[in-house]
Amino acid sequence: MEVHVSLAGPGDLATRIYRQLLDAVLDGRLRPGERLPSTRELARRLGVARNTVAVAYERLTAEGFLEARVGSGTYVAAAPVSRARPRSAPAGGGVRPRKVWESLTTLPTETPEAAYDFRAGVPDAGLFPLATWRRLVAGELRAATLSPAAYRDPAGHEGLREAISRYVGVGRSVRARAQDVIVTNGAQQALDLIGRVLIGPGDRVAVEQPGYPPARQLFHSLGARVVGVPVDGEGLEVSALPSDARLVYVTPSHQFPLGTPMSLSRRAALLDWAARRGAVVVEDDYDSEFRFSDRPLEPLQSLDRDGRVVYVGTFSKTLLPILRLGFLVAPASLLPALRAAKQLTDWHGDRTGQAALARLIDSGEFARHVRKATKVYAARHAMILSTLEADFADWLAPVPSVAGLHVCALVRPGASVDVGRWVDRALVAGVAVEDLARYGGPDGLVLGYGAIRTADIADGLRLLRHYVR
Repeated sequence: MEVHVSLAGPGDLATRIYRQLLDAVLDGRLRPGERLPSTRELARRLGVARNTVAVAYERLTAEGFLEARVGSGTYVAAAPVSRARPRSAPAGGGVRPRKVWESLTTLPTETPEAAYDFRAGVPDAGLFPLATWRRLVAGELRAATLSPAAYRDPAGHEGLREAISRYVGVGRSVRARAQDVIVTNGAQQALDLIGRVLIGPGDRVAVEQPGYPPARQLFHSLGARVVGVPVDGEGLEVSALPSDARLVYVTPSHQFPLGTPMSLSRRAALLDWAARRGAVVVEDDYDSEFRFSDRPLEPLQSLDRDGRVVYVGTFSKTLLPILRLGFLVAPASLLPALRAAKQLTDWHGDRTGQAALARLIDSGEFARHVRKATKVYAARHAMILSTLEADFADWLAPVPSVAGLHVCALVRPGASVDVGRWVDRALVAGVAVEDLARYGGPDGLVLGYGAIRTADIADGLRLLRHYVR
């Protein structure tokens, strides 16, 4: 362990060394069980007498912070005394962030364990082609040892950009060349890059209401004035858009969280509005690969003739969120700025994972995985809808949807249901569902079916029904 010790400060040399090491233990920088340099080695580094270091070590050992092991060395005590605890920063002191960040907090990443997990937006990790992915990553790591280490194109792995352009072109009718694609660390980074390039302090940004909270918070953090625009059965109400909106964020293929697609007439109206107002439309197509019926409507990007749409996609739902692989397809006029923003953010991301994904797509394995997963999710989707209609009809009305990883159900007019209390009581009993209100929606539930096994859905919904009142 490389230990930094400063000899500045009051007291003799042994006392200064003692206090530096004590602070490192109390702060947790030196953890229980870690081995310290020998007295001879530390004395050599500090340019002091060995006995000076030995005095500091002996004092810390006597106080229970260190322990000497014969023939092995000196270690941080495995069971530190009670006063060995991290120190906190002075209350109210230190440097403060910009005011906007004081109102923003990180979203929860850890949720209580639940036997029946109906959280939204979580894919089934058991469906992930792990053996294939491991083989592809191993191959890329072996190949990497033969190529020179260097910083690469901020737009991402060339092979993956080519694979994505073909994939979205064939599967989603998106008009894209490889040079139009920028690979990102998930869809969230894509939104961040777009915001950095397009949004200035005070600019108006329109988002769907209800909608995706991380997008709203991101635009707010960039200084935008974010306004929610209502959503109905045809999608975003274009007539309600503020006239001065610089950017409009939408999820037209599978509105998040309601699940309804944006009608073709609304899509045309939104594109016409953007062209007249000089605004940009961000189309987040986050999980439309999982479609169970009906032919999907044309993406806004493929209908756009004025270069107003930035298309955002992600592999977090089709594969796994932990991979952090997403992309954007942008008009040529925005690409230089977006590439520069990507370089300033993280340069080029994980080349190994990007190369492995390119091979997964090119080999046809990705398409086979999506087809397999779609069948599984279709069965779960149908089971939840049929159960809601049969057993929850007195309280809930499912929102029609034909794609994705979740369904919504709204509280029926006149039904006396305290959704927040229902969700809390169900969680205690082992059923995790989400309150639609957390997304800014009306009274209702959001039920995901990626994280729960098909065999557990019936029992989970039966238990959920028990706690409706």
